[in-house]
Amino acid sequence: MTARVSLDVASLSHPGMVRAHNEDSIFVDAEAGLAVLADGMGGYSAGEVASGIAVNVISTGLLQELKSGRELSKVDIASGLSHAALLLQQQIALANKGIYEAAQARPECAGMGTTLVSTVFFQNRVSIGHIGDSRCYRLRADKFEQLTHDHSLLQEQIDSGMLTAEQAKFSLNKNLVTRALGIEAVVPADIAEYRVEADDVYLMCSDGLTDMVEPDAVREIVTAKRIDLAEAAAELIDVANQNGGRDNISVILVRVPVEFLPTGGWLQRWMNKKPA
Repeated sequence: MTARVSLDVASLSHPGMVRAHNEDSIFVDAEAGLAVLADGMGGYSAGEVASGIAVNVISTGLLQELKSGRELSKVDIASGLSHAALLLQQQIALANKGIYEAAQARPECAGMGTTLVSTVFFQNRVSIGHIGDSRCYRLRADKFEQLTHDHSLLQEQIDSGMLTAEQAKFSLNKNLVTRALGIEAVVPADIAEYRVEADDVYLMCSDGLTDMVEPDAVREIVTAKRIDLAEAAAELIDVANQNGGRDNISVILVRVPVEFLPTGGWLQRWMNKKPA
């Protein structure tokens, strides 16, 4: 059996310049095509517990399936989701259950929760699951775009027209999420799927980055350092800290080598010309 080509990845997490400990948790497996990032909340240590449960449950549950050789692109007729997306959805639900039950059983963890963004890369697709305001961006050629939509009060105010994007930069409500993993017994995740092209770069990050660094500056760094993802991750963390570092900062960068794709080369690019 032909060995699977790994993704190019880099990841980094930092407590920032203000907080004494890091409540973010991250996991990446380049060979399996899996990345998970969680930004915990709930007071000292409880946020770290919540994000740790989320990352552990999702990564452990998915790894065996992703490395089993099963057909991940097969579409479930009832839901319209690929097998990969269904697996991601199921593991996020299990993570939510684990966090919620731990919060009920441990008084010191009452009310804890976590945001989440997780990606599963397979063949020429990527499934993205997210809850809260941790984000996933994609750099394709020179186009940098946000693929997730924040579950936050600020985003709702922008969507309703109460605030413009420019006004939102100065809002005091940046950290108020409207959906978080583990806060309620059942919390739905947004699941989306996109085509993947050779040399795409995907950035997953906690709001410790996006609250401190403007999207244009993030794009410039990722574009300039797209060949050296480790340097890009380090520079993103450094800039966020230089701008104040008021929160924990976590980033995962994934670049898709042409050899990862099932066909590769010019043929793959031609097949993927339709919009994602």
